[in-house]
Amino acid sequence: MKRSILALASGAFILGAAEFVMMGILPQTAAAMKVSIPAAGHYISAYAIGVCFGTLILVFGRKVPPKNLIILFMAIALVGNTLSAFCVNSPMLLAARFISGLPHGAFFGTATLIAKTLADKGKEAQSVSMMVTGQTVANMLGVPAGTLLAEMLSWRMAFGILAAWAAMTMLLTLAWVPFVAPIKDVGIKGQFRFLTHPGPWFVLLAVFCGNTGIFCWWSYISPWLQKTGGWPSSTVPLLMVLAGFGMVLGGIAGGRLTDVWKPAATAALSQSIAAIGLLLVFLIPGNLASTASLTFVLGFALFFNSAPQQLLMVQAGQGGGELIAGAAVQIAFNFGNAVGSIVGGAALTATAMNYHYTGLFGMPIAIIAVMFLIVYTRRYETDTQAMERMREISV
Repeated sequence: MKRSILALASGAFILGAAEFVMMGILPQTAAAMKVSIPAAGHYISAYAIGVCFGTLILVFGRKVPPKNLIILFMAIALVGNTLSAFCVNSPMLLAARFISGLPHGAFFGTATLIAKTLADKGKEAQSVSMMVTGQTVANMLGVPAGTLLAEMLSWRMAFGILAAWAAMTMLLTLAWVPFVAPIKDVGIKGQFRFLTHPGPWFVLLAVFCGNTGIFCWWSYISPWLQKTGGWPSSTVPLLMVLAGFGMVLGGIAGGRLTDVWKPAATAALSQSIAAIGLLLVFLIPGNLASTASLTFVLGFALFFNSAPQQLLMVQAGQGGGELIAGAAVQIAFNFGNAVGSIVGGAALTATAMNYHYTGLFGMPIAIIAVMFLIVYTRRYETDTQAMERMREISV
């Protein structure tokens, strides 16, 4: 891996861990803040809402070199995670989580552009997937480590470590990421011109629906593993490693398949796997083996579609809207997270905390994502294009 991509992957690690660690430490955080588990789900939503608002940074920072933007995003992550570590009440933690989410979408939009620009010809999706691997490794190692810290010491330490990692990533970016020219300045309106075409909307709606569906379940994975699977709380960090391992494999596989096949079809395959997994969450009574298997499979599906969806949107925004288009994926991703945690919480409240129903509520929404992607690939991707990509890779 190039050092520049490694620095970007380090930033993706920070943001991935900050986003997902809350799922692993939700019970401890809820107890410390004196709120219920469904109410603690709002800490997930607060981060996701921050992601949506943070894209404004790109609107007004379009003339700033991408490398400088990455440094700014890490500085904001440093502040947000530091505040999360020292919060004293629930409103303060909500605010800290909102700040922590501000750089997320903007970072991935900018990092996708840099990774694509620095990639070898024909390996753009793989380069993007290696950057996103930082986020999946965060789920394999960072989130379980944070869960273990919460179990043995304090959940606050997880955010303190992330703050320190953000500072380190600023230094890595300064040293290893080369200068990349700012995108073409087409004005504020021009940055959003790609949204006048229907294609990007199919992708964004698929991202939103896919994540809404899977986060109905994923937001409450820690108590689901314990209540439905019968796992003791001390083993949850190990299961988070299993989920993260699935995410790493899914991210790599998605990047490789995207470089030789149809990106939207690849994403549709991923969302189909997620829909089947969510149905099984509802149907299978639940035991140690089944919950562990579903944790791996749904983790794989969650990031199998990262590279194709990011690449589709950056390509859609070419001509001045690349950063906004790349960030839009993360907005849809995290908006789906926020809505999914709310829908999942409502499912738990309506069914007297029956965690099977998080899968039932999420599955139909994931199927809608599959439908959007099927429409996209039938309209905009041809078999001829896919075969040509295969020939280019094989040469």
